[in-house]
Amino acid sequence: MEELKSEAIALLKQLISIPSYSLDEGGTASLIEDFLKNKGLVPNRQGNNIWAFLTPFEERRPTIWLNSHHDTVKPNTGYSQDPFTAISDEGKIFGLGSNDAGGSLVALITAFCYFLGKDLPFNLLLIASAEEEISGPQGISSLIPILPPASLVLVGEPTQMKLAVAEKGLLVLDGTVKGIAGHAAREEGSNAIYLALNDLEKVKNFRFQRVSPFLGPTKVSCTVLHAGELHNMVPEMCRYVLDVRVNELYTHEEVLEELKAALTADLVPRSMRLKASNLPKGHLLHQVAVRMGLEMFGSPTLSDQALIPYPSAKIGPGDSARSHTADEFIFIHEIQESISIYISILENYASLYLQNEHTQ
Repeated sequence: MEELKSEAIALLKQLISIPSYSLDEGGTASLIEDFLKNKGLVPNRQGNNIWAFLTPFEERRPTIWLNSHHDTVKPNTGYSQDPFTAISDEGKIFGLGSNDAGGSLVALITAFCYFLGKDLPFNLLLIASAEEEISGPQGISSLIPILPPASLVLVGEPTQMKLAVAEKGLLVLDGTVKGIAGHAAREEGSNAIYLALNDLEKVKNFRFQRVSPFLGPTKVSCTVLHAGELHNMVPEMCRYVLDVRVNELYTHEEVLEELKAALTADLVPRSMRLKASNLPKGHLLHQVAVRMGLEMFGSPTLSDQALIPYPSAKIGPGDSARSHTADEFIFIHEIQESISIYISILENYASLYLQNEHTQ
């Protein structure tokens, strides 16, 4: 186990040293592919996504996915050191992607490799996905049609090893309010800004009725407003953008219909892909979490969960508050402890699964 944990830290340092911005993750994809080959595994590659089965796939068995991503955002200007040099200091590893989500990725890879040669009652599938930071079409969503469905997906993201059993989705709407152009000096036209203000007042006070026990209410906010070009012309058009954070009790279609009924603007969704997700009641992982004393919560931040149509939960070392910050870091002990926790989750899941099979 100690050797595996040392390998995880070494792999993380290698990942940090290779730039892997979304859409340009070829270098880290090759590194992960070679690492798995050296373990005697047979990795598959599509674009910059890498995946491997622990043992040959058996259709009669359920499948568990272990998924994290290896792309990063670009470093911001606040870095005081080279973001591509992994620096170990005071028990931390500094570097771009160390926290989001390099620590989770290497911990999941290590937990996956721990089970080599061991018998599990399910197929175990490791997926290192690309384009997560931009929810790109060639990331995890491109693998959904070609991989076996999952009974459970564990998504590795920095959660301080708390178990996110629900995650808010995102719906972005472009609203257009039409008025009538006219000269500002005369009583002409119909000011689209004033018409839009009526909408925005409703948005400010809008309340969706279904409240999630983990994610709270669905929330809508106006984040962009644009109208007019000339000081002396009443604008005929006002455009605004609505950011809607959707809980698991609403579909995007339901949210859109409620807002259309309340507002005068023409509302057009930019995308309907980023769905809210949740672990269904009664899922075996709930029992595992209770048995292990894992804290469960609802996450407001997006991950690949939004694109995965199977029961899923998000858990990983590190802290989401460090993601995308200057001098990003993760504690070494966080990675080491998370490896043991991932292994324990899978062992407990296997134990409870076999118990349920014997009682049926």
